[in-house]
Amino acid sequence: MSLPADAVALIEAALAEDVGAGDFTSLWTVPDDRRAVARIVAKAPGVIAGSEVAAEAFRRVDPSLTVEVIAADGTAVEPGEVVMRVEGSARSILTAERAALNFLQQLSGVATVTRRYVDAVRGTGARVIDTRKTTPGMRLLEKAAVVAGGGANHRVGLYDMVMIKDNHIAASGGITAAVRAVRARNDRGLRVEVETTTLDEVREALAVGVDRIMFDNMTPELMAEAVDVVRSADPRPETEASGGITLETILPFARTGVDFISVGALTHSAPALDLSLRLEAVPG
Repeated sequence: MSLPADAVALIEAALAEDVGAGDFTSLWTVPDDRRAVARIVAKAPGVIAGSEVAAEAFRRVDPSLTVEVIAADGTAVEPGEVVMRVEGSARSILTAERAALNFLQQLSGVATVTRRYVDAVRGTGARVIDTRKTTPGMRLLEKAAVVAGGGANHRVGLYDMVMIKDNHIAASGGITAAVRAVRARNDRGLRVEVETTTLDEVREALAVGVDRIMFDNMTPELMAEAVDVVRSADPRPETEASGGITLETILPFARTGVDFISVGALTHSAPALDLSLRLEAVPG
């Protein structure tokens, strides 16, 4: 699998940050010709993501390393299962270990949390999506991890969708004024979403015409009413629930009939999946 240039640059930056002038512990304790086999093993149940990024970290340190991805992105693992196998120079494996694990653990954490949310709404028709609340520089990797966990991506950045939120509405003079201003300038053909908090705002968004309506910080009861209002429209815009929705509260929102539920916690609060590297020196 070929990684995009920005992912490769991020891997190189992570290695430069960690290795600096040299991994002197490995250089001074491990013989130059010592070979080893290392296995990355799951210590907790979860979903793997970032496997190719971790593999590339090993290869960037030493292209002669043999890296076998055993659990590809999207694979559910249990404690004790081997995720990746690396063979070659013991020094090289040890030098790359932390950078590779940092990527693999963080991204697998995102995929694991996403899978829990996806499982929680299974059968409702609602899709779990991410937000822009990502680690700086890691957005594309974290969004790929959301997909590995069974979720879907919202817009990537400010440039690929118009999302008119409360502050835009306040600054432009209202939903109608904001949407009309976008329509007059939208020579890129970007899809338009508007945030609403009341049924009157939902009706205003419908009247002016948008592609998606976000229901922000509504109760499930109010959101169900909002969904019914939108269903009467032709063409019907997509609907999205947002605002502090947790794993414990998501199901009532999914049952309102919304198309999407955006959850910032998929990326900004996902704990790293517990993985470890176990190395065995090869006699010789």
